[in-house]
Amino acid sequence: MSHTFTQLTVHAVFSTKERRRLIPADHAKRIHGYMATLINNRFGFAREIGGTPDHVHILFDIKQVECVADCMEAVKSVSSGWVHDTFPDLRDFAWQEGYGAFSVSASSIPRVRAYIRGQEAHHKTRSFEDEFKALLKRHGIQYDERYLWK
Repeated sequence: MSHTFTQLTVHAVFSTKERRRLIPADHAKRIHGYMATLINNRFGFAREIGGTPDHVHILFDIKQVECVADCMEAVKSVSSGWVHDTFPDLRDFAWQEGYGAFSVSASSIPRVRAYIRGQEAHHKTRSFEDEFKALLKRHGIQYDERYLWK
């Protein structure tokens, strides 16, 4: 075949350091927008970004020549620096060290987008910790509870 064709969609999830409520509602849209721009300029295409004051969900298409780990490292480190420069009141802002990244089939993209858009309502009844463990279980990822939140 003379051409390369890919459809690589990823649902990434990560929290603020210690799952602290560090993303004020009045800053969230700008922070999410900045993260989308980072992804769009280098790694692919951000389809949806949303979350709550203590975590973020990103649904994005990644180019076949890029690596999810490199994308997540750049998005988290560059956006953290930008938050510090842009919002002096958030000098304690930081992302957690790790993340979850899950493959998404083309047929599931609308459902995952709706799920991300509904985060605020969703988290009125479920904690981030419970949500993240459910995502790991749904995707068949084993984990040791002792190390999950370190």
